[in-house]
Amino acid sequence: MRIHLAGLLACAACSAGATPGAPPPSPAAGGAASFDYLIGVSSESGDIISWVRPGPGSLAVERVVPVGIMPADIDGPHNVTMAPDHKSYYVSVAHGTPHGTLWRMDARADTLLGRATLEYYPTTIALTPDGELAFVANSDFFGDRPRRNPVSVVQTAAMEKIADITACDMPHGVKVNRAGTKVYVTCMHSDELLEIDVSTFEIARRARTGTATPTGGGDHAAHEAGSPPAATATATAAAHDAGACAPTFVSVSPDDRTLYVACNTKNTLQVWDAETLAQTREIAVGKGAYNVEASPDGAWLIVTNKKDRSVSLVDASSLEEVERIATTKPIVHGVAWSPDGRYAYISQESVGADPGAVDMIDVAARRVVATVPLPAQPTGITIQRR
Repeated sequence: MRIHLAGLLACAACSAGATPGAPPPSPAAGGAASFDYLIGVSSESGDIISWVRPGPGSLAVERVVPVGIMPADIDGPHNVTMAPDHKSYYVSVAHGTPHGTLWRMDARADTLLGRATLEYYPTTIALTPDGELAFVANSDFFGDRPRRNPVSVVQTAAMEKIADITACDMPHGVKVNRAGTKVYVTCMHSDELLEIDVSTFEIARRARTGTATPTGGGDHAAHEAGSPPAATATATAAAHDAGACAPTFVSVSPDDRTLYVACNTKNTLQVWDAETLAQTREIAVGKGAYNVEASPDGAWLIVTNKKDRSVSLVDASSLEEVERIATTKPIVHGVAWSPDGRYAYISQESVGADPGAVDMIDVAARRVVATVPLPAQPTGITIQRR
């Protein structure tokens, strides 16, 4: 199966390029863009990591890396994150017997450097700036509810789990600040934002992101391959609760002063003061807000709208949505910025036989300028500098 998927990707790369009929991307100030990086994408239903090469108005698959150890089943690589030194990358593998795992891979050879056992259904990964610790949210999408799921802490040199921090019901988003002192976690079921002290592995503060507690896990459970009907039904019921946020992701501004939270049920982007852990603003974005990332200079925010076939481009100064950019596929997932902030890369999930994709957005032109199809449920996305 993995060889077959790799072949499909190779064929897709042959024809990938600029979106048909789209003009070339607008040049940004400061000269020609540099493309000395790759885009890594995890395909959750195919047990592969695809590495995509960008160029001026083009995307092409460079290589495909198989992951997973269960030949008769899907292991489910959900998220992929590059190490701070860009010498290795980490993959959260959601399925196991019974627990999921965190894999560390060599960024040049794509060989396994180590593997740590986590808890039920690990999703997003955040690394400290020195790369010594990995914090992984264990979302446990199909476990009994309510349950307080842990955030696992892995010592990366030995790839050993050193702590399970009992957190909340369905932790999903996790981010370490640039100072390496705090970890922020969004909790989809308990509608919370948590702050963890890196020095003690203790939860320092909790804050409510909504006035009600969702019971269906937001949009993720409804789209998860093989979701039981009950999961989809409860997710739909939660969507009718106007007070629920169901926070899926959290991002930290480059100066560590501001937090951004995507509310999947409320269709908003929340803005939080990191010092006081108080919400300061909430703005409407597209339906099913899912992921949020700030540009490297902090000037822009992109929110992926999972139920709206779009991303919201938000001015971080005015906190206004300045453009809602249509994507090439309907179920929008993750976002990664180019190192120079000129382009944003958007992963989009598959729908049945229709493959997912990665779109390349020219931020100055505010449009998709290239796309490449990727099979088997593309989800996590990261950047590897060469």
